[in-house]
Amino acid sequence: MKYALIGCGRISPNHVMAAINNNLDIVALCDINENSMADKIKKFGLPETVKTYTDYKEMLSSEKPELVAIATESGKHAQIALDCIAAGCNLIIEKPIALSIEDANSIIDAAKAEGVKVCVSHQNRFNKSIQKIRGALEDNRFGRMFYGTAHIRWARDEAYYSAAKWRGTWAQDGGCLMNQCIHNIDLLIWMMGGQPTEVMAYTDRMKHDYIEAEDLGIAVVRFANGTYGIIEGTTNVYPKNLEETLYLFGEQGTVKAGGASVNKIEEWLFADNSDSAEEVKAQFAENPPNIYGFGHTPLYADVIGAIENDREPLVTAKDGKAALEVILAIYKSAAEGGAVKLPLAECSTLDFTGRFDNE
Repeated sequence: MKYALIGCGRISPNHVMAAINNNLDIVALCDINENSMADKIKKFGLPETVKTYTDYKEMLSSEKPELVAIATESGKHAQIALDCIAAGCNLIIEKPIALSIEDANSIIDAAKAEGVKVCVSHQNRFNKSIQKIRGALEDNRFGRMFYGTAHIRWARDEAYYSAAKWRGTWAQDGGCLMNQCIHNIDLLIWMMGGQPTEVMAYTDRMKHDYIEAEDLGIAVVRFANGTYGIIEGTTNVYPKNLEETLYLFGEQGTVKAGGASVNKIEEWLFADNSDSAEEVKAQFAENPPNIYGFGHTPLYADVIGAIENDREPLVTAKDGKAALEVILAIYKSAAEGGAVKLPLAECSTLDFTGRFDNE
C-alpha cells in the first residue's frame, strides 16, 4: 500500500516507524522544511526511492498515495485532509481532527462521499492497559457505570512553545486541553459510552503569558446515559511531566490507568474476582520511551485492515470530532460562565481569540 507522510515534525518519527512496522510502501515525505525530511530519511534509513516534497498538492498529484498521514500543525489539518480526500486518499490525521465543528463535519461528509477511510490518531486506545480496561467494560464487569476522571498533569516550558510558534495560538492550536489533553479526553468519552450532553468548565492561563490559550482546564461533563466525567488538564506542573491518569468508577468495579501516558494499570478491583489484580497489573504494563507510547503501530495496522476489509477503523473521524467538540464546549463554557449543551451546531478555537488578553 502506497503511503505518504505530510508533516515531519515532533510526532513524525512515530508515524514513520509505524509505517515501517506495517510494511507500507513509503513513497513520499512532505514538509516545508527540507531538513526535517532529510533527517527522517537518514534516521530511519529510508530508501532512495522515497521522494520529498514541499508542496503536498504536488505530492498527491505525482505519487497518488493510497494512505496519507497528516502530522502538520493542528490548524492546517482540515484543509489538507479535504484535499487528500478529494484526491482519493485514505487518511490518518494527527489529533485534533480540526479546530472547528464546521471543518470536522466537512471531513466526515467528504470522506463518506468519496468512500475513503479517515482515522484520527488517538493511539492511546491501543495501549495494552486501555485495551484490557475496554474489554472489562464490554464484558459488563463494571456493572452500572457512575463516572470517570481524566487527569493530565504535565509540564511545558517556554522553549517548547518557542520551538514552534503555532503552539498555544487560537488559529493553529489551542491550549493544553486541545494539544496535550485531547488523548485522555478521547479515552474518557470512549469509556463512558454515551453522547456528551452538557459541559461546565473553567479555563485559565496562569503561567504561560507568552501563549494565547489556556494552560489549565477543569470541567465536568454529563453524558446521555446518566454517567459523568471529570477533566483536569494542565501544563503547569513543576518541574516535569507528572502523570496522565484515567479512573473509572462503576457499581462493581474500580480501575485506574496511569503512568506517563495511561500505559499502566495501577488499580484493578472487580466484584467478580475473576482475575488476579496483581497479575493484571504486571501483564498489562508498558514502559514507553516518551509520552507518545507504542500505539501508532497497532493504530496503523487497524487502519490498513479497515481499508482492506472495507470497515470503519477503531478511531473514526466522528470519534475525532467528539473529542474536539467536548474541548470546544469547555472553552465555550469557561468563556461564557455557564453550562453548555451539546451537540454544538458550530464553534471554533478562533471564537476565543483574545480570551485571556485582559486578565
